[in-house]
Amino acid sequence: MNRRMWFATFVVLFAAVAVCVAADDANLGTWKLDEAKSKIAAGLPKNTTVVYTAAGDSVKVTLDGVGADGKPTHSEWTGKYDGKDYPVTGDSSVDARSIKQINARTLEVTNKKDGKTTLVARVEVAADGKSRTVTVTGTDAKGNKVTSTSVYNKQ
Repeated sequence: MNRRMWFATFVVLFAAVAVCVAADDANLGTWKLDEAKSKIAAGLPKNTTVVYTAAGDSVKVTLDGVGADGKPTHSEWTGKYDGKDYPVTGDSSVDARSIKQINARTLEVTNKKDGKTTLVARVEVAADGKSRTVTVTGTDAKGNKVTSTSVYNKQ
């Protein structure tokens, strides 16, 4: 085979692997907050919509919601589930986020500001893939320790 054929074969195989990996990610899709089932601590923002999309060999996470001050919030993060820090845009309380995959349905998310961990969240997708629970531990704007549980339904 010539170089073009080898290159074309490589591109097709890489694309197929990327699609298979994305298809196996239980978090991909749009998640809406179920406020009735959630127990969100005072002083923490409320993410009402969370969208996970494939972005090449990474994942893009878009969060929309309401801050502790009642104002609308929007932030974005693009990275891999490799536990490394990637930048966050749109949220002044965090400048880096890392996500580590624990198993096929569980992620551990760590938010940092100026290199210091501000919160850790455990994200668990239900076995049926229709809902997920996010348990957050961290500190609020006043430095108080808080725990919060948010339940989301897949759209």
